[in-house]
Amino acid sequence: MSRFLGTEDVSYLHDAHVKYPIAIRLELSVADKADIDTLKSMRIRSQGGALVPLSEFVEITESTREQPIYHKDLLAITYVTGDMAGDLDSPLYGMFDIYMALTELVVEGQYQLQQYLISQPDNPYRYSIKWDGEWQVTYETFRDMGIAYAVGMILIYLLVVAQFRSYLVPIIIMAPIPLTIIGVLPGHTLMGAQFTATSMIGMIALAGIIVRNSILLVDFINQQVEEGMPFQDAVVNSGAVRAKPIILTGLAAMLGALFILDDPIFSGLAISLIFGILVSTLLTLVVIPVMYYAFMHKRFG
Repeated sequence: MSRFLGTEDVSYLHDAHVKYPIAIRLELSVADKADIDTLKSMRIRSQGGALVPLSEFVEITESTREQPIYHKDLLAITYVTGDMAGDLDSPLYGMFDIYMALTELVVEGQYQLQQYLISQPDNPYRYSIKWDGEWQVTYETFRDMGIAYAVGMILIYLLVVAQFRSYLVPIIIMAPIPLTIIGVLPGHTLMGAQFTATSMIGMIALAGIIVRNSILLVDFINQQVEEGMPFQDAVVNSGAVRAKPIILTGLAAMLGALFILDDPIFSGLAISLIFGILVSTLLTLVVIPVMYYAFMHKRFG
């Protein structure tokens, strides 16, 4: 059943005594509404029962529609909205393409069009663009996530300082944290996924997992040195002895993340955990012993 956009079809439900009117509004898809030929080819059933194209009994004229005037902070503004469709479903890609295309635009032959991503326009008496919508949400989300990530790093550093009574050892222990990027970003590429806010949450969780593995290695080295083992042998022995529990713990976390890998929201979290743990676990077993020996061998003689 087809109806022209904006019309209402009134039907009735009958019982023994009363008719109940029901208004049904049917609307075309966005793609069909954008094509005038599709509208003209729509068929409407006549009184005689035949299907007649809409173009047979309507006349199409072009005119200017009155637009509402919007204001924000007592300034007149115009909203321009759009969305993305196709392989790149994120509007940010299209937004940055438009941003670059408008970079050299000169308004009224007098001044260059100014575009603002974060702050409001400085001069209300000149034409300018303030990007908003999903861009603003994305910016604020990753900004807050970045602040949370930085605060987490500081707290982890302070906790490790309190544990080992040293300002250098926590830096060695936290050194593999940036190496998670080696696993997280290629992992998203291999899975064909986009880096989302949940991916950032996964990176924050990875920091705690890596620090735990590093502490296991460093604490084991210190423990064996206190028992009388030479420092160099203790470093080598730590990687051999602690490798199995660290790898098994990492595999358990990766298997747990597999169950949310196909979730449309938390897939980024799963990818970050799986690939981040895979790469960081292998690198931790190499980086921590090497760095700890390089910086601490003089102290232990």
